Amino acid sequence: MYERLISQLAHVKVVTPRIEDSLFFYKEVLGLEESGREGGSVYLRGWGEHFYHSLELVEGAQPALAHIGWRAQGPEHLERAVARIEAAGAGIGWSDGNAGHGKAYRYRGPGGHEHHLFWDVTRFKAEGDLAPLFPNRPQRFRPRGVAARSIDHVTVATANPEKDANWYRDTLGHRYMEATVADPEANFGEFVVFGMTTVCERSHDMGLVADFSGAQGRVNHIAYWVDQREELRRAADVLLDAGIAIEFGPGRHGMGEQDYLYCREPGGLRIELNSGGYHNYEPDFPTVRWTPSQGSNVYYKNLKMPHSMHESFPPVDMSKAAENMAKTTLFV
Repeated sequence: MYERLISQLAHVKVVTPRIEDSLFFYKEVLGLEESGREGGSVYLRGWGEHFYHSLELVEGAQPALAHIGWRAQGPEHLERAVARIEAAGAGIGWSDGNAGHGKAYRYRGPGGHEHHLFWDVTRFKAEGDLAPLFPNRPQRFRPRGVAARSIDHVTVATANPEKDANWYRDTLGHRYMEATVADPEANFGEFVVFGMTTVCERSHDMGLVADFSGAQGRVNHIAYWVDQREELRRAADVLLDAGIAIEFGPGRHGMGEQDYLYCREPGGLRIELNSGGYHNYEPDFPTVRWTPSQGSNVYYKNLKMPHSMHESFPPVDMSKAAENMAKTTLFV
């Protein structure tokens, strides 16, 4: 068992080359609420989220992940987490807060992804005609577009998903919930092509997908949550009516048992919508291993995932991917 040091995935900061088009998508199609702007950042949140933001959007040359934000379990847990990160040699250092949270400790995971860990947060408080009818909600339910309620997870790309999952588990107490091992005919041995970790009761709040590009710090997708599976099917209509193509789904994953739908926002980043899925509270839950043929990705085992789903961001030259894959899988 591992000490719980982190309470939840709090936000992601992403880069888009088309900020106005992306902002329209996140607000009018996905249905996020704009909390405010600071410098070149736009802060957005789902209608059911109590924190100031779950998405920070900035403009840049290519779609990319800038960092992942996590909230600590408490101020003392933040201190212990920082000590563990520094002992692992992964620390970057402290940074000042922003509109959404107080000072944060920055560190880099083994796949090159930057993370920010903090305790103090800014809570959103709606006023006027948006003031909540129910006291446990941050605002009234005024559905717009998909009306995504909250952030669900982020899936990053990395050369060795299992090695990374073990690092996050051993260093920061993430639970390593499930993994997909390549089918035997792929001749990859026991190499994990996709792993899932969580710091809460969800099946995962971070996914780790194999990336043989040789690049570091890439992201495959970010995911938002809707309450009901029927809302996911309604979201498909909303996306299509808005001229947003559906890349994969609607369907259900075997891993996590979540219903899913994938699309691309105008800046190029992949967005997933989720609903359903199990909750698990076991601190010693053993990692469950699947193969694709068992339905790890497609629960009903009746569809092939499109090749485009392997693309991560920012786009990179994949010419050496086969060579890198052979090296990685040979020395697992």
